[in-house]
Amino acid sequence: MNKPITVRSVSRSKNKGEIKKPVSEILLNMEGVKGDAHAGPWHRQVSLLASESIRKYESATGTLVPDGGFGENITTEGFSLHHALPLDRFISGELILELTQVGKKCHGKTCAIYKESGECIMPDEGVFCRVLHGGKLKAGDQLEYVPRSFTLKVITLSDRASSGFYSDRSGPMILEEMERWFEGKKLKHTPTPLILPDDKETFSRELRTAIDEKVDLIFTTGSTGLGARDIAPDVAIQHMERQIPGIMELIRVKHGMVNPNAALSRSVAGLTGKTLIFVLPGSTRAIKEYMEEILKSLWHMILMVNDIDSH
Repeated sequence: MNKPITVRSVSRSKNKGEIKKPVSEILLNMEGVKGDAHAGPWHRQVSLLASESIRKYESATGTLVPDGGFGENITTEGFSLHHALPLDRFISGELILELTQVGKKCHGKTCAIYKESGECIMPDEGVFCRVLHGGKLKAGDQLEYVPRSFTLKVITLSDRASSGFYSDRSGPMILEEMERWFEGKKLKHTPTPLILPDDKETFSRELRTAIDEKVDLIFTTGSTGLGARDIAPDVAIQHMERQIPGIMELIRVKHGMVNPNAALSRSVAGLTGKTLIFVLPGSTRAIKEYMEEILKSLWHMILMVNDIDSH
């Protein structure tokens, strides 16, 4: 459910590392808050801090902190912002902010804010956004919090499963693995399963449709071997703008050392636009092996394709 948040104050400063001063209104463009030191072509253009976090600090220290006192551009009321996640959005009228980072490195004694307050809560509970669409913001305005929901398409390629000769097990296994992964990351997602025959034209058409619909994640299973009907890698590569060869090479080497047949898989990974595509083998054993490695770096891949530096 989208959550309304009240803007308590808006602030800006001419220099980095100093307390920001409240102003009546801020203008946000594609580089951040106009006239603010942190505006620019990077991922931390706009900083936000919840008054809930400020009150917690004040209660613990007995020190009152004015709005902007921790260097935040926007002070909010109604939601503890540090519970939000990268790629979530805050919307007010035409203004759209996308969360890029929760917390930051504390600069300690070199920071004017730290010198003034003795401690800074921005490294733990502040959030940072980039501007997707500009607009104005003032105290009393409402921000709508919109958590990011990811779209997932799982395509099983099998002549026999598509004809009803046997029940698909590999596609449901990918869906279950992804369900656990999304739940563990506290992310929302919408899954769509599909079973197709090993047919080049049919698969190509469905893949193109999913890419045009800007599906976030596409997993396919089956049709990666050496047989005449094993068409998945050949078709998928035609739809990839860039390949991600390393992860599939790692999996083939790791499991091929135990089972030489594992090295024969022609599985590929790549992306088109911001759509990540993973072409996996059809056996349930291989699904477990491939998903185990892919999921280790999947969130980092998602951030990278969305131009977020998470290093």
